[in-house]
Amino acid sequence: MVNALRFPGYRSYIAREELKRLMQSTFVTWVKVCNYHKVPEHLWKLNGQYNYIEFTNGSRIDLLDAKFAPADPLYERFGSLEYTDGAIEEAGEIHPLFRDVMKSRIGRHMNNVFKLHPLTLITGNPKKNWTYSEFYKPSKNGTLPDTKIFIQALYNDNKYTAESYGNQLSQLSDIKLKQRLMMGNWEYEDDPDVLMNFEAISDLFSNTVDEETLHMTIDVARMGKDKSVIKIWKGLVVVYIKTINKSGIDQLEIECRKLAKDWGIPFSRIIADEDGVGGGLVDNMRGIKGFVGNSAPLEEAGKKVNFKNLRSQCYYKLADCVNNHKMAIEVKDEAIRQAITEELEQIKGEAIDSDQKLRVIPKDKIKEVLGRSPDYADALMMRMWFEIQPSFSYNFNKNKQKKYI
Repeated sequence: MVNALRFPGYRSYIAREELKRLMQSTFVTWVKVCNYHKVPEHLWKLNGQYNYIEFTNGSRIDLLDAKFAPADPLYERFGSLEYTDGAIEEAGEIHPLFRDVMKSRIGRHMNNVFKLHPLTLITGNPKKNWTYSEFYKPSKNGTLPDTKIFIQALYNDNKYTAESYGNQLSQLSDIKLKQRLMMGNWEYEDDPDVLMNFEAISDLFSNTVDEETLHMTIDVARMGKDKSVIKIWKGLVVVYIKTINKSGIDQLEIECRKLAKDWGIPFSRIIADEDGVGGGLVDNMRGIKGFVGNSAPLEEAGKKVNFKNLRSQCYYKLADCVNNHKMAIEVKDEAIRQAITEELEQIKGEAIDSDQKLRVIPKDKIKEVLGRSPDYADALMMRMWFEIQPSFSYNFNKNKQKKYI
């Protein structure tokens, strides 16, 4: 508001996941602030048709709906906009790709004239998403870069509302909600069924792990409804991720064969989901391993194990690798990082406290929560087959002694 009044022609935005909630909350606060500071009513007005606040001096603040839309997965609808700066409200609801797109849209409107830095204000409550990994955790560890600032603001920092709001928050019955909203606690997750803790998942993208033998894992789209995900590994480091949307088995086979050739990966070190249409890929690429999640678990060290099926066994093995920082993922795409994080957070044990065999919740339940299939997580999980099932052949050294490779 101050910038809009100071600099004629200034242009900014305020975004929230849903425009409706922005109008019901943020804009209501805007009106209160204007009234409190006695900003004359004739200086600005709301354009309800196109959703922006217009000032008589030519300044403008757009009110944006930042909801992720499958028809516009890259947020191209904002690609040509130009702003001086901007603000994102309730960042816990916002897809990280929106933040990245809008980062490219600020600093493009009269910043040199106004001598204003292209800043983005991001507000929100504690949540285990990109705001945790990008701001809170680096701030806590002392590694936050100079280009970012994290400010922890608690309810009692506002002396005007501390008492009344504090009384409201203290009456919350949900412990985790109270920890987040009242105490500002970012480490609020206490679900005993979660297999991988959030910090360990976040560390996947910065761990240093020795790179070894090349492998490929392929999660095949079911009936063309989901996406196929191909991961290439060096040891337990994901060094390449390929996402293919709505492709037939023939196109997927061509891509897999090309990647195997380019990276020099033998078929014996490739595994693909054999359930459903994936069986066709396994048949066509004779020599690769087929992964059947509901099949019997593999013996470990020659002994039977107490798992419901192979999928559960591999996910527990994956959890061990993640929680003990034995694995790393090299990926720069923030949207893929977010997807991997969200999917791994939903991998939970089922009936852990009972006498039944260890198992993870079904894929359909995860899909209900996420609204999509956990394809990235499954492509990580299948890599564990090679860790559990010893794959060995024989070479002979100069002394004709056998050795494992």
